[in-house]
Amino acid sequence: MSEKNKMLRFANIRLKNWKNFAQVDVDIKNRVILVGPNASGKSNFLDAFRFLRDLASPGGGFQEASRRRGGVGTIRCLAARRDSEIEIGVVIEQQESTRWEFEITFKQDSQRRARLIREKVVRNDQILLIRPNEEDKQDPERLTQSHVEQVNVNRDFREMVSFFASIRYLHIVPQLVREPDRSVGRLNDPFGGDFLEQIAKTPEKTRAARLRRIQNALSVAVPQLSAIELWRDERGTPHLRGKYEHWRLRGAWQTEDQFSDGTLRLMGLLWAVMEGDGPLLLEEPELSLHPEVVRYLPQMFARVQRRTGRQVILSTHSPELLQDEGIGLDEVLVFRPTTGGTKVEAASSFDDVRNLLNGGLTLAEAIIPKTRPDSPEQLTLLGDS
Repeated sequence: MSEKNKMLRFANIRLKNWKNFAQVDVDIKNRVILVGPNASGKSNFLDAFRFLRDLASPGGGFQEASRRRGGVGTIRCLAARRDSEIEIGVVIEQQESTRWEFEITFKQDSQRRARLIREKVVRNDQILLIRPNEEDKQDPERLTQSHVEQVNVNRDFREMVSFFASIRYLHIVPQLVREPDRSVGRLNDPFGGDFLEQIAKTPEKTRAARLRRIQNALSVAVPQLSAIELWRDERGTPHLRGKYEHWRLRGAWQTEDQFSDGTLRLMGLLWAVMEGDGPLLLEEPELSLHPEVVRYLPQMFARVQRRTGRQVILSTHSPELLQDEGIGLDEVLVFRPTTGGTKVEAASSFDDVRNLLNGGLTLAEAIIPKTRPDSPEQLTLLGDS
């Protein structure tokens, strides 16, 4: 992405009949923290951004983005009832100079394919695209493709398309990283299947600098780790290996198959933060990490954002992550499941939360109780019947 694109960020997202959500319309800050009960839709909220990325990425497109999610029938909210149209609308801003608006509305056709009902692109209040147009009406098959995926027609809004393609999602699964053979055929795998290949393909100077920063950061969580480097075995397969200091004078080297889950996940997280400059989507970055390490993740993201302007949107269940006093109420989105679909609201919209904070409670103490599932004590009854 160019320096101009670097400062683009999502400012608002609107969802209709998207998975858990019948209707959602929320503002998005430069750092966003999603909190809510299990199965409330935090992952599906992040997936709306991934859908936009799939629209714009090579090997993606409208039909492929739908297929990866099981088709329109799987995407459509169960609370939609008779209204079958699915809609994603976003506002993208670049400080005060540029404002993009994008809307895509679709449903399933008689052949069970995704078919566009509406596609619209606006730049600074100027409509650049609105569909269906006359050509679509003459040839309805055109509505099985988005103009976002077509380079011959997206020239006027390619800056927005490039921004969609820059979205990065990460949820490292350590077992995939430990078994490099699983990465064969994977490309930009969000679960880390090709994580080692991504590191290996990075130019040597850049790779060395990043690994050095990761090692410095990891020295807090893993104090025995004194060096990290890329290493290839006799087959040419890339591995990460780290040097651990212990009672032996020269220490010992271990590869990723011997790293703890927490070490691998933190390595992946730190690498992703340094890689690229588009929006970064993270799911529960606290997994496998010590609570004292988790407490400092928001500050780490804030430092990266000051340097790059990169937007970070993450989900969490961690009270420790919400202990940071620098987190604003408008940066936290609270998910509340209802029979009519999950509601999403900024924490700043809750009077009781503001009152609790004014009374001296921490953000975690004010917010986490709102995400508590009903009757969790029922779990203790397992096996009694």
